Amino acid sequence: MKISVVGAGYVGLTTAACLAELGHHVFCAESDVRKLAMLRAGELPFFEPYLDDIVVRNRAADRLEFGATEEAIHRSDVIFICVGTPPLENGEADLSAIETVARSVAKLARGYRLIVEKSTVPVQTARQLRKYLALQNSNHLTCDIVSNPEFLREGSAVEDFFHPDRIVVGVEEIGAAEQMREIYRPVLEKTVACPVHRSCSQTQEARFVVTDTNSAELIKHASNSFLATKISFINMVADLCEAAGADIGKVAEGIGLDSRIGPSFLRPGIGFGGFCFPKDLQAFVRIAEKFGCDFNLLKEVERINHRRVVKFVEKIKNELWVLRGKRVCVWGLAFKPETDDVRFAPPLAIIRNLLAEGATVRAYDPEAMQKASRELTEVTFCRDLYDAAERADVIVLLTEWQEFQRADWTRLSGLVERALIIDGRNTLPIEDVVASGFQYVGIGGVARSPETVEVAVAV
Repeated sequence: MKISVVGAGYVGLTTAACLAELGHHVFCAESDVRKLAMLRAGELPFFEPYLDDIVVRNRAADRLEFGATEEAIHRSDVIFICVGTPPLENGEADLSAIETVARSVAKLARGYRLIVEKSTVPVQTARQLRKYLALQNSNHLTCDIVSNPEFLREGSAVEDFFHPDRIVVGVEEIGAAEQMREIYRPVLEKTVACPVHRSCSQTQEARFVVTDTNSAELIKHASNSFLATKISFINMVADLCEAAGADIGKVAEGIGLDSRIGPSFLRPGIGFGGFCFPKDLQAFVRIAEKFGCDFNLLKEVERINHRRVVKFVEKIKNELWVLRGKRVCVWGLAFKPETDDVRFAPPLAIIRNLLAEGATVRAYDPEAMQKASRELTEVTFCRDLYDAAERADVIVLLTEWQEFQRADWTRLSGLVERALIIDGRNTLPIEDVVASGFQYVGIGGVARSPETVEVAVAV
């Protein structure tokens, strides 16, 4: 099919490239002149595993092009709207970019178009979009509006596209659902090789879920809000474990073995971040209020998450006593591994608190240092994790990159001023860390020191 994707952000560019990989001819439009120039020059504006190879391959095959929105509207039968919907000051989603695309479609498109709303939007946006196009249209445009929410996780977005749990399409006409099924048919029938796993062993069947547009829009916000709730819940349980002398690792394992709950999103830490969860949580609260539903539960989820940064800084202070003049090594700046995204990232908030207390911060992240450096001018960014640890009074892990888990702990013990590691993600190999002479402090009552190992051996 001839498909246009308007917006070349995380969702838009990934969607465009992966649709091209399915065999469609895709025109990806971007209004940011600088970003468009990068894409045309073969550069990606962000890091996402495997995406660069897909972009290069499909551009070479003439299945993927980049250009302006106006050209995209003229050249396609299907238009995916993947523009940003950032939060306004009151937490509501800013839909101005959606309106801009709609205005261009109404002005330029003729004949039939299938318009696919993939941006995360409040419920009833598809209906508003349909009404807007009907009022603005002067070119005899006919169209179907589809809500097709995205469930792409940064760091694994390509794999998520080719191996989705479900593909949700909200429609008002069944014919639109059939067109969407045809677009995704190679994924549903597994007739295309996954670029991540060329000999892929994943056999899970993707569910093709057809709903009305309102329900599809709610599925996206409800999904992210529920996952955020699960994270805040386990973080509160972690606090209780620390206070009561229990081990959150064992507690979370026991909870997750219940098939009704499952183990996902039961890892305690410094809280959730990134662009999706914080903004979608706020937007869902505002949506509920608009319809007369007081969603205080989600307000508490948000409050708990904000508190995680403060509590983690307090944990560092408890170990160092005074932060002023201390040298803190920070491992990880992105809000999660396998991405360079630092938007609403807890590591940056923690670093700002450390700097305010008078600490000196040396930081390292495999991908996110360039973006973090624009916001943290007082931080020294280092060439690797060992450089960051030079003469450190404490190492704090804030993003669980595999590189940190494979560190040479013996080498590190000879670099630091004090052999202390505070693991904000509970992912480091505790036995290896402690065997190298480090004191290990985690989240939720998980802590070990060389002395405790010696006592255990003696007993």
